[in-house]
Amino acid sequence: MSIATAIYCLVALLLSMIQDYRKINTQAAYSLAFQSLGMKWAKHLVALGALKGMTTVLLVGALGRARCVTHIERAHMTGAPKNRNPDKCYTLDYHFEWLHRFLFKLGCLDKLVIVSTLFIFMMMAVALLVRIYYVTGVTPTINLLKLVIFLLIIVASSMGNSAYWGLNPNGWVGYAITIPLWFMGTAGIAVFLPQQRAPKVWVVPLVPWLPSLSIATNLFLMGSLGLEAFIRFGVCTILMRVYFVFFSLHAIYDMAHQQQKPESLKFDDGETGKTGPCISAFPHVQPLKNPSSVFFCICFKL
Repeated sequence: MSIATAIYCLVALLLSMIQDYRKINTQAAYSLAFQSLGMKWAKHLVALGALKGMTTVLLVGALGRARCVTHIERAHMTGAPKNRNPDKCYTLDYHFEWLHRFLFKLGCLDKLVIVSTLFIFMMMAVALLVRIYYVTGVTPTINLLKLVIFLLIIVASSMGNSAYWGLNPNGWVGYAITIPLWFMGTAGIAVFLPQQRAPKVWVVPLVPWLPSLSIATNLFLMGSLGLEAFIRFGVCTILMRVYFVFFSLHAIYDMAHQQQKPESLKFDDGETGKTGPCISAFPHVQPLKNPSSVFFCICFKL
């Protein structure tokens, strides 16, 4: 990840050195930049590399999502035991891949994927701070309250940075308020809260400053994506929540009880002496095995 980040930064620096950033074309930045230098042959190499990169991203993305769907189905969140092999999930995911690429605009889906990814990265940074500074039953209530307050200050100030940049890109007064608030929230965690967990194998450096900077950066980038991306993200989130509450939760509950098979869940026929498991508490789950997988993959793709 560090190597890829360094390469991205060097390429962006090269582009800004080749052409004035105010003249960079957002549709074909490098091709037109090389063309402005008289290197028309280079734009064909750039186009070929871009095509190869997009193809690779689609293939790797399909494989990655297939693995995710496989593990989710193995956790019985979809209630479809017949689709727990990676090859079947990959085949199903691959068909949805070309179908939604054919029916929808790439810009619409790209922004949705970006806002979802940035949201996950932001939540991972928040979860890291919570894990390091809070332990259930060990951390005092007053420290938990301080942690919540400092996290709210960090998130609110980061959202303020993004909103002010969108409303007034050339201004600076808003940053004079939001950036000190972000610094105070991060410094409050560093000074007033002791770390509750000491990592044994892998340690995140500069805690809490680096996770707090990750929260601010991801929220700032999310604010530049526009309102439509957040509307689509909200709709997809609601669909997944509804699916989880009304189906996945019951499927996990039933499967957990079927695997445990305690004595209290078995019936005993006094006449024949035969025993067997009780009927599932949620019998409506079983007839929806195959449709649930299709619905879950559609929501996962969106």
